[in-house]
Amino acid sequence: MEHLIDFPVIEPTRQRLADVNRYWQATNYLGAAQLYLRDNFLLERPLTAADIKPRLLGHWGTQPGLNLAYAHLNRLIQDTDANVLLVVGPGHGAPAILANLYLEGTLGEYDARYTLGASGMSELIRQFSWPYGLPSHLVPGTPGQIQEGGELGYCLSHAFGAALDNPDLLVACVVGDGEAETGPLAAAWHSNKYLNPATSGAVLPILHVNGYKLSGPTIYGRMSDAELTNLFTGLGYQVRIVGGSDPMQVHAAMWQAMNWAYEEIQTIQQTARTGMLTGVPAWPMLILQTPKGWTCPLTVDDRPIENTSHAHQLPVADPAGKPSQLTILENWLRSYQPEELFDEDGLPVEAVTGVCPIKPHRIGMNPHANGGDLLVPLELPNSADYAVTVSLPSAVSVEGTHTLAMYLRDVFWLNEKAQNFRVVCPDETTSNRMTPLFEATSRAWMGPMVETDEYLAPDGRVMEILSEHTCEGWLEGYLLTGRHGLFGCYEAFIPLVDSMLNQYAKWLKVSKETPWRKPLASLNYLLTSHVWRQDHNGYTHQVPSFINSVVAKKSAVARVYLPPDANCLLSVMDHCLRSRDYINLIVASKACQAQWLSIEAAREHCRRGLSIWEWAGSAGNQQPDVVLAAAGDVPTNEVVAAAAILKEHLPNLRVRVVNVVDLLSLMSPEDHPHGLPESEFMHLFTTDRPVIFAFHGYPALIHELIHHRTNPSRFHVRGYMEEGRTTTPFDMLVLNNMSRYQLVLAALQRIVKRPGIQALTMWCRNKLAEHDNYIRSEGQDMPEVRS
Repeated sequence: MEHLIDFPVIEPTRQRLADVNRYWQATNYLGAAQLYLRDNFLLERPLTAADIKPRLLGHWGTQPGLNLAYAHLNRLIQDTDANVLLVVGPGHGAPAILANLYLEGTLGEYDARYTLGASGMSELIRQFSWPYGLPSHLVPGTPGQIQEGGELGYCLSHAFGAALDNPDLLVACVVGDGEAETGPLAAAWHSNKYLNPATSGAVLPILHVNGYKLSGPTIYGRMSDAELTNLFTGLGYQVRIVGGSDPMQVHAAMWQAMNWAYEEIQTIQQTARTGMLTGVPAWPMLILQTPKGWTCPLTVDDRPIENTSHAHQLPVADPAGKPSQLTILENWLRSYQPEELFDEDGLPVEAVTGVCPIKPHRIGMNPHANGGDLLVPLELPNSADYAVTVSLPSAVSVEGTHTLAMYLRDVFWLNEKAQNFRVVCPDETTSNRMTPLFEATSRAWMGPMVETDEYLAPDGRVMEILSEHTCEGWLEGYLLTGRHGLFGCYEAFIPLVDSMLNQYAKWLKVSKETPWRKPLASLNYLLTSHVWRQDHNGYTHQVPSFINSVVAKKSAVARVYLPPDANCLLSVMDHCLRSRDYINLIVASKACQAQWLSIEAAREHCRRGLSIWEWAGSAGNQQPDVVLAAAGDVPTNEVVAAAAILKEHLPNLRVRVVNVVDLLSLMSPEDHPHGLPESEFMHLFTTDRPVIFAFHGYPALIHELIHHRTNPSRFHVRGYMEEGRTTTPFDMLVLNNMSRYQLVLAALQRIVKRPGIQALTMWCRNKLAEHDNYIRSEGQDMPEVRS
C-alpha cells in the first residue's frame, strides 16, 4: 500500500537502545524475583535458603518475551503518543506485567503498597503467589488489562472487540505460540475481515514464538520462517519476523519492526478515512522468535533449561533444598546487575524509568481497560411502541424474535451517533427472524462482494462469523472497553462458549470486588431455535444445557429469563440492556406462537418475576387443588392447554396456573437476590398442594433451585429428558413426557380422587395414541395441537 502520510521515523540510538535493554533487564529481574524470593530482594547479601519462598509457584518461560514487547510499546508511545491497550494472551504472564506496571508507577497509584522504592519492591516480590497476594494470572485487579490469563485462546478476539468503534486505539495483542494452537485463536485470525479502519482502531498481533509449551514443542515453533510467512500472508496479514538470542540485536530489530508496523497502521487508516481503501487491508503483524525462558540458566544439574520446555515454569526447581541450585539461582538473579538498575533505596534508576511514558500515556493507565469509566448508557426506545396487541390471551400469534428485532433495529438508529451497540451472531440473524435489524444496519464485511450478497457493508454493526468463540470474544472485548451488545445464537450451539462464560463470570465477580473497576454493560445472550422446535434438525440440536451453566455462576452475576411471549420478551430485553455487570440469558423461540399478555401486564409480570395467571386457571381466589407451573414459552403453551383440559373435563377442580419468567426467582432469597420471599412463594405455590411444573430445560435444575423452599418434594417437574429425533414439535413434547395430555395425567395422579378422573385419564391416553397414529400417517401434528 502506498504510504500517504509522512511518518516521523525515530531511529534507535545506541543510548536509547541501552536504556530499553536496562528497562528490560529490570523487568526480568523483578519477574524472576517474584517467583523465588521472600527476602533479600536486592541481593544486598549472599542468598540463603531462608530467603526463598516456602512454596514456589509461577512461570518464567513467557516473561522475557512479554517484557520485551512491553518495553518496545513503551518506546513507541514515547515517540508517537500512540494510544495503546495491551491484551496479553500467554497464560501465567502476570509476573512480567506486574513488573512493568510497578516500574511505570501505575501499580503504586492503584495500591499504595506498591509505590516505587524498597518497600514497594519488597511487597511486589513477596506478595506474588502468596496467600491472598498477587495471582499468577492477570485479573481484574491488574491495571490496564481486560482479560484473565487463566485460559488460552481468547486474546485476539478480545483485542478486535476492543478495537471496534475506537478509531484512535491501537490494541497490541501478544499471542503465545502454545495458545495459538487452540481452536478459538485459530478462528480469531479472520477478525481482520471485519475491522473497518475508517471507523475502528487497529490490532497489532505479536505472535510470540518461543518454541515450547508446558512439556513439548509448539507447532509454530517448528515451522520455518517461510511457512509462518506464507500462513499469515494467506490469512491477510503483512508479516515481519523479529528473532534471535542476542538482546541488543533483538532490541534493534524490534525497534524497527514497531516503527514499520505503526507506519503501516497509520497508512491503512488514513487511506480508509479518505475513502481510498477497497477490500480487506493487509494489517501488519509481528512474529517474535526468542528462546523459551530467555536469560535463565542454560543448564541446572546438567539438564538443559533455557530454550527448552523445562524453562516453562521454574528453571531452578529447588534452591532452598539444594545448595548447588541456590548458587545457580543467585548467579542468575545477579546476572541482571540489580545494583545498576536500582539505587540503595530500591528506586529504579533514571535510565530505567526513562523508558516509561508519562502518566496519561502509560499502558497501565489506558482508560479503555476500565471500560465502565467510558460507558455511555444506550438511548432506548419505548418497548410499548413495539408491543403486540393482545385483546384476549392466545387470540393472536406472532414470531417473538421478529417483534424484538424491530425494537433492536431502533436501538441501532437511536445510537447511530454514539456507535456503541453491536449484535454478534454465528450466521443466524435471518434464521432467527431478526431481519428487521438490516433496516438500520448491515452485516459487517470488508471482503469482496457479489451482486447476490445481502445486507453486507464495511460499516455493518451485525457481526456474523461461524465461530461462536469468536463472537463471544468480540462481544466480551467490546463490553470490557465500555460499550453494549447482544449475542444471538441457536440454543444448541451456545455451549461451545461454556468455558468462555466461566472465565467472564469470574472476571465480573472479581471486578465487583475491585473498588476502582466501574460497572460494565451486561453480557446479554438471546438463545433461539431452541430445544422444543427442532423439527428437522433433530436430536443433535436439542441441547438446553446452557441454562445450567449460567445458573451455576455466582448469584451476584447470573440472571436467566424465559419470557412466555413477545411482550414479555420486549420487557426483558429492555431491562437487560439497561442492566450492569450481569450475565443475562434470555431463551425465546423464533417460531410463531400464541401471545398471552398485553404490554402492561407483561411488564408487571416481568417485574414480579413470576405470577399467577388467574385467567388460565379455575381457582380464582380460593386455595387450589393443584398448581400447574411453567417456565419457558413452549412449556407455557402446554400448561395453559392442560389447564383448559382440566377445566373442561373436571369443572369442580380448582386449578392454579403460575408462570415463571425470571427463573432464579424460584430460589430462596438466601441463595439469590432475585429469590422471592418465602411468604410470597407460599402464596403462589401453597404449602402443601401438588405442583406440576413444565420446564424448558432439564427437570433436575428446578429441584436444585427450590431445594431450600418449604416442602419441595411436592414439585413434580417435566422437562427435557434427552429424548428426541427428527419428528414433529408436539411429538418432541410427548417423547419427553411434557405434552398437555401428560401434564394432565401427572396432575390426576396427585389430586384427591373424585368423579371424572378415570374418564379423563382414558381420554388423555387415547389422545396420545391418536397423536402417534396421526403424525405417522399425515407427517404433521393434529389440527387441535397446531392451532
